[in-house]
Amino acid sequence: MNKVLVVHYSQSGQLSDIARQFTQPLVDAKDVTVEFENVCPQTPYPFPWPFFRFLDTFPDSVYLDPPPILPLKVSANEEFDLIIIAYQVWFLSPSLPMTAFMQSRTAKKLLKDKPVVTLIACRNMWLLAQEEMKKMIAGLGGRLVGNVALVDEAGSVGSFLATPVWVLTGKKGPHLGGLIPKAGVAPEKVKRCDRFGARILQWFREGRTLDQDLLKNLGAVQVEESLIASEKTGRRAFRLWGRLFRALGPAGALSRQCLLVVYAVFLVVLILTVVPLNMLLNKLLAPLMRKRIEAQKAYFAEPSGSASEIVDDPIVRVQESEYIR
Repeated sequence: MNKVLVVHYSQSGQLSDIARQFTQPLVDAKDVTVEFENVCPQTPYPFPWPFFRFLDTFPDSVYLDPPPILPLKVSANEEFDLIIIAYQVWFLSPSLPMTAFMQSRTAKKLLKDKPVVTLIACRNMWLLAQEEMKKMIAGLGGRLVGNVALVDEAGSVGSFLATPVWVLTGKKGPHLGGLIPKAGVAPEKVKRCDRFGARILQWFREGRTLDQDLLKNLGAVQVEESLIASEKTGRRAFRLWGRLFRALGPAGALSRQCLLVVYAVFLVVLILTVVPLNMLLNKLLAPLMRKRIEAQKAYFAEPSGSASEIVDDPIVRVQESEYIR
């Protein structure tokens, strides 16, 4: 009997739904047990977000300062054959509740010497958040064997408006007669993510060691080369601003409030100018930097490989009929 632990946190509920669809073949299997651990902050994060409360979380997110969380239900001494970590991306970093879990004593015991799969649902910029997650997993002695990243259906441009509207109002849309597209991961992408669970089930039943080939050729991630430089620029800016905010006090401190207004203006300017300029420069320089760009894409796509590498694998098709039981 194989045992799987799914650790997740989701404000809107989208990521939790994705995690359940991802693991459905394992849940349905009689020879696998799946345990879900929902990370709960002691002070819940609201959804939808109040605007300034949303902005005030960014220094802690960028510097990985964990909030207190409620005691976990799972025992730190329990043994699992696979741990799935499902997380959101906040300000190019793992969400604070998941950061708190990764820094807990329980995580230190659970992940040691265990294979780990990460599952991300976000707007579209997840590369540097995954880099932080890789470091935390390695620091706990875990082995990252797979990563799946599902991004919003609106695309880079459409999600620039769609995602903030969803976060601040709680409504996915579309809005304004379709001018602002619907936010969130496309339902068909959510439905098809059970192919990853089917692959894991197959490997369990074949008695194979879960390694970095586990989710290869299933289209697990898609690395947008035009966003690599933008994420790096954004991360540098976030860290500079974050240092200033932290010097003014903890989250919620009155001393932060005036600076939040200035920061909000800066963030809009950054997204409207620096991000598109980076994307344009990358396209112009792409012919001269093709080898470097391809190497970067391959690096960030690991260990699962990029969506362009998907093949006609029977495990991709099995979820469209029925799982092997």
